[in-house]
Amino acid sequence: MAGEPQADCLFCKIVAGDVPATVVRETDSVVAFRDINPQAPSHVLVIPKAHYPDAASLAAAEPALAAEVLREAGEVAALERTVDPGYRIVFNTGSGAGQTVFHAHAHILGGRGLAWPPG
Repeated sequence: MAGEPQADCLFCKIVAGDVPATVVRETDSVVAFRDINPQAPSHVLVIPKAHYPDAASLAAAEPALAAEVLREAGEVAALERTVDPGYRIVFNTGSGAGQTVFHAHAHILGGRGLAWPPG
């Protein structure tokens, strides 16, 4: 069921405390933690504690929670001091886009120049 923890989901296990993570920020509904394979000097993931397979399904089911993920992304960027010169928020959706954990999550990348177009 959407929103419910999934036994085989790595991020649900992090939310439950069953898998360790370096937590940067946490609220009642969102947790932010460092990526274990950083692609920039600052690379933090922001996830809803509720399980949704991707950003689109999260936004459709719980727009306020999707907004909370984005708000926390900004807070993380400020904490990481990546606001100036800038930072990137990335939601990979589907395996063809590079999504490997099918629990909605935003990548917050900063601390270096980020060229356009990405990838």
